[in-house]
Amino acid sequence: MSSIDTVNAQILELLQSDGRMTNAKLAEHLNMSETPCWRRLKKLEETGIIEGYQANLNRRQLGLGVMAFVQLSCSEHDQAATAEFQRIIEVTPNILACHNTTGEDDFLLIVVARDLDDYSAFVDSTLRRLPGVTSIRSNLSLKEMKASSKLPVRGSER
Repeated sequence: MSSIDTVNAQILELLQSDGRMTNAKLAEHLNMSETPCWRRLKKLEETGIIEGYQANLNRRQLGLGVMAFVQLSCSEHDQAATAEFQRIIEVTPNILACHNTTGEDDFLLIVVARDLDDYSAFVDSTLRRLPGVTSIRSNLSLKEMKASSKLPVRGSER
């Protein structure tokens, strides 16, 4: 689906604000009947625009007071090292995101930990053991000014 019409954009906006919204409530917000609304929703899911649904959790309430942005440089870029690196990244719950980046470093990670001691232990036990890692630079978040997983949706101008 290359272009998103206004109704689909509104569906996406509403669900990004409340992923538990029922089809009936969604249809009511859009001033349409439930069946066409349900069909549109299913199409958005089938085409992969909607990848899934999840609850947004408060990391501090879960005891994860440290957030670090970690830049990694690697010396090994062969297929085996890259596959093992990716496998470890994917199964490590403290790593919220990992991006292969341009610039001086190869990867940018977003990592959470309980406290500085926990973060230090994570660096020693996990990051330093990643295949080919030659440099680890951490920037700790002092204050989270904005955190959102909501994407701007074209066509949702209201």
